[in-house]
Amino acid sequence: MTKPVGRGAGLKHWLSLATVIIILDQITKLWISQIFVYGESVAVTDFFNLVLVHNSGAAFSFLSNAGGWQRWLFSAVAATASVWIIWLLRKHKQEKLFCFALTLILGGALGNLIDRVAYGYVVDFLDFYWNTYHFPAFNIADSAVTCGAGLLLWESFTKKT
Repeated sequence: MTKPVGRGAGLKHWLSLATVIIILDQITKLWISQIFVYGESVAVTDFFNLVLVHNSGAAFSFLSNAGGWQRWLFSAVAATASVWIIWLLRKHKQEKLFCFALTLILGGALGNLIDRVAYGYVVDFLDFYWNTYHFPAFNIADSAVTCGAGLLLWESFTKKT
């Protein structure tokens, strides 16, 4: 059976894509956690390392030393945002770029939520740097959230009214 012309991808499609992001995120975090010791770093190129670090805060380690309450705050924010994103995916199914961007954010948010609930921190392992300046380490989920946010910005500037 074919979809009627003009209809967007269904919710199952977007949730399947979010699931792929979550699986990739969790597999890479598990892999790095099994082969690295906390704090270990291996140079891959002259601007990129693999490293195992734990982030108990939010982006850029925001509130990482707040005593533990932030784990549940960021978990609640991620869970609430995920429910809202699923509602938006159902409501705006004809807007493919918008839904794709939301799906990236959803997959990333849930990938990091799994870490927060299971471990109390998020596993980060991608370390890019220039000379002595290191960008904060991140992971696949962070990348998905960033790309999704970027696409939402792009979509908002290019959307025809």
